[in-house]
Amino acid sequence: MAQVLEFKLPDLGEGLTEAEIVRWLVQVGDVVAVDQPVVEVETAKAMVEVPCPYGGVVTARFGEEGAELPVGAPLITVAVGTPATGGEAEGSGNVLVGYGTSEAPARRRRVRPVQPAPTVSAAVAAPAPAVPTRATDEPVPVISPLVRRLARENGLDLRELTGSGPEGLILRADVENALRTPAPEPTPVGPPADGHRIPLKGVRGAVADKLSRSRREIPDATCWVDADATELMRARTAMNATGGPKIALLALLARICTAALARFPELNSTVDMEAREIVRLDSVHLGFAAQTERGLVVPVVREAHTRDAEGLTAEFARLTETARAGRLTPAELTGGTFTLNNYGVFGVDGSTPIVNHPEAAMLGVGRIIPKPWVHEGELAVRQVVQLSLTFDHRVCDGGTAGGFLRYVADCVEQPAVLLRTL
Repeated sequence: MAQVLEFKLPDLGEGLTEAEIVRWLVQVGDVVAVDQPVVEVETAKAMVEVPCPYGGVVTARFGEEGAELPVGAPLITVAVGTPATGGEAEGSGNVLVGYGTSEAPARRRRVRPVQPAPTVSAAVAAPAPAVPTRATDEPVPVISPLVRRLARENGLDLRELTGSGPEGLILRADVENALRTPAPEPTPVGPPADGHRIPLKGVRGAVADKLSRSRREIPDATCWVDADATELMRARTAMNATGGPKIALLALLARICTAALARFPELNSTVDMEAREIVRLDSVHLGFAAQTERGLVVPVVREAHTRDAEGLTAEFARLTETARAGRLTPAELTGGTFTLNNYGVFGVDGSTPIVNHPEAAMLGVGRIIPKPWVHEGELAVRQVVQLSLTFDHRVCDGGTAGGFLRYVADCVEQPAVLLRTL
């Protein structure tokens, strides 16, 4: 006798709590095999295909394309021909980073309440939930994207609410009650803006949140210097004239960065404000900005300090191609310790990079163009680039930042300096 099993949206890793359905890969009535992808979803980190741990006939799908589902919400139901021993479906093993396929979703304490939201009588004035405000880093117990959206659209901070759901879960009714409470004074919102509204969700939403948090928490400062990159360009040309894979300019800049970080490890660190400590990191996981159709993403080259120019070139190419295909995994998008931002490819000379939270610094590189430059005491036309370093002022002072940037500029102007210090 067939048994209908429910497959819920699993935890896709990195603490993500929701995902958007991009494309269904199966229809109701289709026969699916164990570990067959059934839906493509986009999280704040990446776009992934979700495999089903059951084999059988799809009897229902939950959610239309474009809808957001919280982790733990029903995704599909599958009628299997043979019930598993003891009434439990047999898992398929590890098939996706961040979760297994065993039937154990009960570990998630965040469960979408299936009962209708409590009806609040209009005659009863809902009291304001006078509760202490949560700390900034404390997770807010809310799983419904609709609740988040309702609060966001009304300018309500969810950290100020106490939920009436299980384990303090904030429900839609809690938000609606709070919105009914008269504000201390009316806040002029202004006329609704005309035009097309673009939701900040997925990668775009994650970028917005991270940049806002960086500006809110990190006291950053920026210093910059112009450098003569003529010799570096010549060195790259000489490398590529010897045959073999072409060395990318970004790889040479990355190699200079890792050498500079070895001399100035203060900039390869993070700040733990709860412990009030600066944590210097042993490995350099180098992030680099990549513009894709889905927006700005920052893939991470693991153990960049152990790679040579050829290895860095190959890894940059692989991650860039994967990013443009929208197939980067959460692991490839997280864990960076320092970011190299080559915005010169956009045709700009300079910028003030925003530190990629929780990192401590970012090096920005403008375009390399011919400019008049004093070289060996005479005016000459040289290949000039502007280098900008934005850093967390809590981890070091301007002397360290200046030393780092000067070393990078010296290596750009005289690549032999890099060889001397390797």
